[in-house]
Order: sequence, then structure tokens, then C-alpha cells
Amino acid sequence: MSTLLVYGILQEKIMRVPYGENKEYFRYSLFLVFCNRIATSAVSAGALLASKKDLHAVAPIYKYCAISVSNVLTTSCQYEALKYVSFPVQTLAKCAKMIPVMVWGILIMQKKYFRKDYIFAFLVTLGCSIFILYPASTDISPYNSGRESTAWGVFLMLGYLGFDGFTSTFQDKLFRGYDMEIQNQIFYMTLCSCILSLTGLVLQGQLLSAVEFVLRHRDCLFDVALLSTVATISQFFISYTIRTFGALTFATIMTTRQLVSIFLSCVWFGHPLGFLQWTGAAIVFGALYTSNLLKSKLPKPAPRAATSTVRALKREALIFWRPLEGAQVRRLLQAKC
Repeated sequence: MSTLLVYGILQEKIMRVPYGENKEYFRYSLFLVFCNRIATSAVSAGALLASKKDLHAVAPIYKYCAISVSNVLTTSCQYEALKYVSFPVQTLAKCAKMIPVMVWGILIMQKKYFRKDYIFAFLVTLGCSIFILYPASTDISPYNSGRESTAWGVFLMLGYLGFDGFTSTFQDKLFRGYDMEIQNQIFYMTLCSCILSLTGLVLQGQLLSAVEFVLRHRDCLFDVALLSTVATISQFFISYTIRTFGALTFATIMTTRQLVSIFLSCVWFGHPLGFLQWTGAAIVFGALYTSNLLKSKLPKPAPRAATSTVRALKREALIFWRPLEGAQVRRLLQAKC
């Protein structure tokens, strides 16, 4: 969680705090995406080579590219939004991803959700709406002093939520459809993201400008390098946490991280929060923690490995036209285990 907290503080520092005596703002969000992805791609390739695992693509390349496009758009919207809204607003708005994830889950995975899922999604969205619609009057964007900028920031965050919901849902589908290592998916996804973000920088004519900026402001160069480092470390910690402790533990950690990030940002950068904003935040985090608590009380499903082995044995039986009885399956399963 500490790497994610540092990541959040660096995001805000790079995008909202001026550099140098002339007070220049860093405006090249796509350059940050490129630096983050190239670092993660290099580390994941090294991890695959060190573990002597196959570097070949398990899934068709276009499927990795689909995730990469949405991932680049997600991160770009996230960074760009910081030009127009404060970090606490951006962080809390991320919690509203439940609704787009549910929508994409229904469209792509044909998932079904319970009534309580819709209730929690509504409460989280309500809390986020209160937090965004009633900002403290003194919290003005450094890019747009003197005029309203919240509307464009909210639009960018809506883009973030939609693209992020697609990214996580399609990643889940890719893991279910193909037997692939986490490092393999990360490598090809970030490699495609590198190519896409670099192409975007060249087409927009921002690559040289971004490089000149970080070379002119060495403290910005250090911040970008540190941001890429903690982003890469966080990516692998996230994958390890989900695989080792499960999605529920990860969800609780992420909820706590978002809450702590808001407090740190308010203290570090002096963001004022009004009473209604604190009320909205309480609704959001109360709903998220309650949802995680209820999920922790659900009965655990049977281990996936054993289930997949039984299915494989049954497929073998069908191939040879020898239907197996339950006792035979159990004996074969014990022999294989």
C-alpha cells in the first residue's frame, strides 16, 4: 500500500505543482504513461526471462492491444483530470468504478449481479456525486484560475471510469480464456501500451517538448523516474496480493489506500474539504467497507484446481466413450494429486 500512496502523491506533485523559477507546469500526461509502461514492460520481460518462462504471446496480439488501448486512455484521463480537479476529488471518483465494471461485466462476460450489488454501487456513486458537486470554493485548479473547470475534470473522470471498467473486465476474460502467467499478460499489455503512447506523443508533437521539459527541470526528471518505479512495483504487488490473498483482501487494501491518500493530499497540498464533502466520503467508504465485510462472510467456493482436474478427467472419458462414475473420478483424482 505504501508504494500506491507514494504513487498518488507523485501524480499530484507532477501534474499540479509548478517547476523552476518560472513556475512551469508539466502538461504531458501521455509522456508519463509512456515512461510508466516502458519501465513495467522491461521489468516483466526480465521476470519472464529470469524464471525461464515462455516469452511468446499466449493470446492473439489484438486482444492484448484491446486492453492496451483502453489502459492508455484510462491512465491519460486520470492524469489529465488532475489539471482540472483536486487529487481528493479524482481519488474518490475512482471509487465509482463499480457501475461501469458491472455494465461491462454484463455486456462482455454475461455476469449476473445481486440486488445488494446495485445498492452498494448506487451508494458509492451518490457519495462520489456529493463530493464532486460540492467542492470547497478555495480549491481552484492551477491551470484554470478564475474560471470553472470541474465540469471538464468530471468528464475526464467519466472517461477514466468507462475505460478502466473495460480494461479490468477484459483482463479477467483473458485470464479465464487462456492459461497464461501474470507476467506474460503484463509484458504484452505494457509493450503494446508503450507503442501506442509513443505513437500518440509523436503525432501530437509532444515527445521532444516533454523530453526538453524534464531535462530543463531535473527535479521533474527525478519525479517521473520515481513515479515509473513505484508504478512498476505496485503492479507486481497488486498481482501478488490478488493471487496470494484473494480479491477481497486486495479490495480492502485499495479502499484503505484511497482513504489514506485523500487525508495525505489534504495535509500535504492543503486541500480544503467542506462538510458535504466529508459526508460524501463517509458514504463512499462506509458502503465499500460494508460490501467487503459481507463478501468475507460468504462461503468459499471449491478450489479451482480440483474442479478443473475433474473436468479434464470427464473430457478424457468422453473422448474414449467411457463414462466415469463418481467413485472412479475420485480415485483418478486422488491418483493425479
